[in-house]
Amino acid sequence: MKHDLLPSYLLKYAESSIVDRFLYHMRLSDETLLDIMARFQAEMQKGLGKDTNPTASVKMLPTFVRAIPDGSENGEFLSLDLGGSKFRVLKVQVSEEGKRNVQMESQFYPTPNEIIRGNGIELFEYVADCLADFMNTKGLKHKRLPLGLTFSFPCRQTKLEEGVLLSWTKKFKARGVQDTDVVSCLTRAMKRHKDINVDTLALVNDTVGTMMTCAYDDPYCEVGVIIGTGTNACYMEDMSNIDLVEGDEGRMCINTEWGAFGDDGALEDIRTEFDRELDLGSLNPGKQLFEKMISGLYLGELVRLILLKMAKAGLLFGGEKSSALHTKGKIETRHVAAMEKYKEGLANTREILTDLGLEPSEADCIAVQHVCTIVSFRSANLCAAALAAILTRLRENKKLVRLRTTVGMDGTLYKIHPQYPKRLHKVVRRLVPNCDVRFLLSESGSAKGAAMVTAVASRVQAQRKQIDLVLALFRLTQEQLVGVQDKMRAELEYGLKRDTHSLATVKMLPTYVCGMPDGTEKGKFLALDLGGTNFRVLLVKIRSGRRSVRMYNKIFAIPLEIMQGTGEELFDHIVQCIADFLDYMGLKGAQLPLGFTFSFPCRQASIDKGTLIGWTKGFKATDCEGEDVVDMLREAIKRRNEFDLDIVAVVNDTVGTMMTCGYEDPNCEIGLIAGTGSNLCYMEEMRNIELVEGDEGKMCINTEWGGFGDNGCIDDIRTQYDKEVDEGSLNPGKQRYEKMTSGMYLGEIVRQILIDLTKQGLLFRGQISERLRTRGIFETKFLSQIESDRLALLQVRRILQQLGLDSTCEDSIVVKEVCGAVSRRAAQLCGAGLAAIVEKRREDQGLERLRITVGVDGTLYKLHPHFSRILQETVKELAPRCDVTFMLSEDGSGKGAALITAVAKRLQQAWKN
Repeated sequence: MKHDLLPSYLLKYAESSIVDRFLYHMRLSDETLLDIMARFQAEMQKGLGKDTNPTASVKMLPTFVRAIPDGSENGEFLSLDLGGSKFRVLKVQVSEEGKRNVQMESQFYPTPNEIIRGNGIELFEYVADCLADFMNTKGLKHKRLPLGLTFSFPCRQTKLEEGVLLSWTKKFKARGVQDTDVVSCLTRAMKRHKDINVDTLALVNDTVGTMMTCAYDDPYCEVGVIIGTGTNACYMEDMSNIDLVEGDEGRMCINTEWGAFGDDGALEDIRTEFDRELDLGSLNPGKQLFEKMISGLYLGELVRLILLKMAKAGLLFGGEKSSALHTKGKIETRHVAAMEKYKEGLANTREILTDLGLEPSEADCIAVQHVCTIVSFRSANLCAAALAAILTRLRENKKLVRLRTTVGMDGTLYKIHPQYPKRLHKVVRRLVPNCDVRFLLSESGSAKGAAMVTAVASRVQAQRKQIDLVLALFRLTQEQLVGVQDKMRAELEYGLKRDTHSLATVKMLPTYVCGMPDGTEKGKFLALDLGGTNFRVLLVKIRSGRRSVRMYNKIFAIPLEIMQGTGEELFDHIVQCIADFLDYMGLKGAQLPLGFTFSFPCRQASIDKGTLIGWTKGFKATDCEGEDVVDMLREAIKRRNEFDLDIVAVVNDTVGTMMTCGYEDPNCEIGLIAGTGSNLCYMEEMRNIELVEGDEGKMCINTEWGGFGDNGCIDDIRTQYDKEVDEGSLNPGKQRYEKMTSGMYLGEIVRQILIDLTKQGLLFRGQISERLRTRGIFETKFLSQIESDRLALLQVRRILQQLGLDSTCEDSIVVKEVCGAVSRRAAQLCGAGLAAIVEKRREDQGLERLRITVGVDGTLYKLHPHFSRILQETVKELAPRCDVTFMLSEDGSGKGAALITAVAKRLQQAWKN
């Protein structure tokens, strides 16, 4: 190799081509890199899957870090950083909101080989001693501080504050630590120091620390990469893709542990003889094969092995080899970086080679410099391919055509090597042209990040405590539910007795419905249905024997000004609607029997007389309360003087519900409505109804249980939010049970809670939007949608956005929990009330076991994803000796009213005969 006489640029070319031929395998084309990128994508997928994870080489470990800093973190935190070339202890002061200001004091401690390769107990005792020393010198002994531990080794975590070491990597090999929880090891070691008091809140991988450090300065940062002694990366993954952790809500940081990529043979075609030789001489043969082609601990050694082989082949140093060149570890990454320096590189190379006892010519120096370039460029290429795979995954998760994101970078190799960063950036941008990537150097390493994670954890923990305090108000114990059941039972009895009836909150109104359908009913009937914002008129044709019912109906709106105008206007409007319907059906002259479903509390003296006790559900028409609604309807028909109708029955909608189901199932003796309002009726023994003459048979009682608690008997379970909803309602102090259990009010309760949580700074960044101040925006249908199990968090966010609430993932999780707590309590309270009724029926009939069917209607019961299940479970728990079947009613207020009219006609006929 005597090229020394050539001019230097030719010399450079000649030497480079020799090295290029020799290291042909280390030069990776873009095609190869795209292939490696695809392989890494497949490996990530494997690591995330429950069934494939055990055999995956890229472990994709969940870190339980769910949130990046939002700038509201503050306080003093301690941080330990173990796993790189040095061990360090820090105190991090995160300042108050808005300023995003972090002050740090830190101290480095050595990590002697006898400690990091000795006994595990001694390793952690050493760490605890260093921490105690630091706290001593900084005067922190008397303080109780939260601590974050940056631990740069693969750990399997099940929560943020624990992690089981899977394997040591790099230079560490302490005995007895693998497969144990490192946080417990540290806590045990710290117990020896009685005078230090710390709370380990977070165990953080150094890549996660890097990502968090950078995310504090740039909220777009969602990837962390370290290229130092070792190499690794982490990124924010959608929870729905992480099989290993319960729940689909939000995102979680995944520690890829990409250093182990290829441990299953996936990179054998890329690895060279030098990689194999280096691996055999390492502390962990066969492990971390990707890392061994990239990171600082190994690059110098790779260069040494290549130079040795080239010397042996007579391609360098005139075939001469020194003992230093034969010695493992003699060339370090810092030497590689120095040799590749622009301008001084060649001089540095000569000096380094001379120190190794060699006598290099200029040609040798150029060749060695080129070897360094090829080895470190391959490292950057491989890193870029894996990073490009992560960026592509992020882009696909977000369903974006272009991704804008930031990658937090750290590690000695990335920091000290003069060309490394720009080579890496260039290749990444070439491999993923559809990602706009900003690379941000983590200023203070990963330890600040551990403090950040700890700060976020302590913020989330404090917020979680406050949120839990609020949600706890809605969790009812078995004892409380039994209390509600017992009080309901007592109120039922009061309502039935003549002496106490006037004081009872549960009115127990006799309906004069004494029989159930027997299948002989037939004919054409009209039914009216008034009880919500819509009014319906129906024609119902009943055919006997075959139990078939055909219905025709028309829906009319009731404008607010009529709901809250005068009684005459309301009933004139109703008659106008009936006239329209009769016209529409071509029934102008027919005198049909009519059943009037009137879903407001009425006192009945017979089946066709009903005196309105008081409006509910937003109705406020004047001159109606205390009047007979049947008379008012008859008057309005007279005023119009176009047609005449035979008003046979005034019916409460719960009774209609019971009747419709009773037509199908003779066991049905209870009607329940859980919708806009909440009410229940049931068949009671005549002998128990003191308000009506006679002891024979049964009569349906309309409980009007919505008023339960109006005497304060359930105040112990009412929350401040219930009181706020009550005070803001049309009828303060009335219908308290209904206001805790029915659809009209649940959304309002949720809204009050959200306002309170926002005021406490726990939601919506503390901003109460105009929409959130608006009453009634949370309709029950939104609760049903938000709580649907099929809904991903993104959809919950969309619903909240429709409501004008701009929410983060964390916000959406909380809103979902609030909705769940409120609707769960509603279903349980409803169940406790129902349990009181079925138990009463069982005892009244002197039965060991009661089998009974409940006919149910109402949007809350029908549409809410969990209400019906929780209601049924509660009844089962509180009334274990009753087998209760729940049957959905098909149109109780229409078909039911017609059936009641038909039964009443039948009974009238029988009585006449």
